[in-house]
Amino acid sequence: MTKVLIVDDEKDIVGFMKDSLTDQGYDVLTAYDGEEALQALAQEPDIIILDVMMPGMNGFELCEQIRHTITCPIIFLSARGSEEDRINGLLVGGDDYLVKPFSMKELHVRIMAHLRQEQRKISGPVKYLHFGHLAIDLEGYTVFYQNEPIAFTTREFELLTLLALHPGQVFSREQIYEKIWGYDAEGDSSTVTEHIKKIRAKLANHSKNATFISTVWGVGYKWEKP
Repeated sequence: MTKVLIVDDEKDIVGFMKDSLTDQGYDVLTAYDGEEALQALAQEPDIIILDVMMPGMNGFELCEQIRHTITCPIIFLSARGSEEDRINGLLVGGDDYLVKPFSMKELHVRIMAHLRQEQRKISGPVKYLHFGHLAIDLEGYTVFYQNEPIAFTTREFELLTLLALHPGQVFSREQIYEKIWGYDAEGDSSTVTEHIKKIRAKLANHSKNATFISTVWGVGYKWEKP
């Protein structure tokens, strides 16, 4: 049974989430502060729902501690929805960021999406990605739409596949720049915006009705799930 660890100091919210997720068939673990959460890691949760504002060790600090020992997906929950908070959540090791108040339906969908992504990692390396009529050959550095190749530069292809390999996950411009260009590259993250425009234009020439890359205003970009 899939284990979900909920970390939040508000017991009413924890109880509500626990009841809902238990009804969905999850084995739900709970912790009300950072110390309890670190102890709960021994039970090897498959995914962690982590509040940001907690007494003592806050969620960002706790996430950094968790990443020393476990790699499972972490979804932040917070009443703080500023651009800086969301970016910080992603940069310290979080995989997603959901602003309170939120619906349990949306939380459940995000949990399922991250668990599917983890299962794909376990299943072994992926050679091809398929999104409707769009196919990406990861080894051949080639993209096809309805079997017709679309020409991308190496950087464009690497950026496109970074997003496509993590559908639904939001990447900030800074994250994309560091992953594709590297920490020591000359330039800045504004080049990411220009590359996104070029990628979108090339995709639109072949598929005018499909949106593959969307902008999450104030955060970054994500690949749309089919």
